Amino acid sequence: MPPGLPPGEPVALVLTLHGAGGDAVGGLAPLRPLAEEHGLVLLAPASRGSTWDAVGGAHGEDAELVDRALTRVFGTVAVDPGRVAVAGFSDGASYALGLGLANGELFRRVVAFSPGFVPDGPRVGRPEVYVSHGDDDEVLPVDRTSRRIVPALREAGYDVTYREFDGPHVVPPEVAREAAARLGGPPADASGGG
Repeated sequence: MPPGLPPGEPVALVLTLHGAGGDAVGGLAPLRPLAEEHGLVLLAPASRGSTWDAVGGAHGEDAELVDRALTRVFGTVAVDPGRVAVAGFSDGASYALGLGLANGELFRRVVAFSPGFVPDGPRVGRPEVYVSHGDDDEVLPVDRTSRRIVPALREAGYDVTYREFDGPHVVPPEVAREAAARLGGPPADASGGG
């Protein structure tokens, strides 16, 4: 909870997911410096293993952990239901895409910083999607990842904003700033408008 948020006023909530080998603090890193400026409450759980379970092929313990964490936050913080989002970096971005597309009526926006793939699963609602990727990413090369993911999502009818930047497997400050502005913006419609 960033300081300075008006008490009792509904806030934007962002579930932030770390990359492989990361932790909850790593999940906060891209958006934490911008949270107060954009009025974002950040929720950053840690995966139970070295990365998120869906990356291994199935939702399990990590999805249950996320569900419990969200339930606790919704029970203690006034959250604007039109401003609930999921964001992640690397493996966390892939997991964010999987969770966000499967739960688009809850997560109105999905932010994927350098994702590797979109996990299989059901898709509900039409969340807005923001994807960024470095053109010199040696960890998850853009030709095999976002340059395939983005057209497939657009073809499936999702509203996708794509930012490809000069650089490696990172979240540049200007990309984080653009994503934070979208996350803190006006409520998004579950049907994909907003």
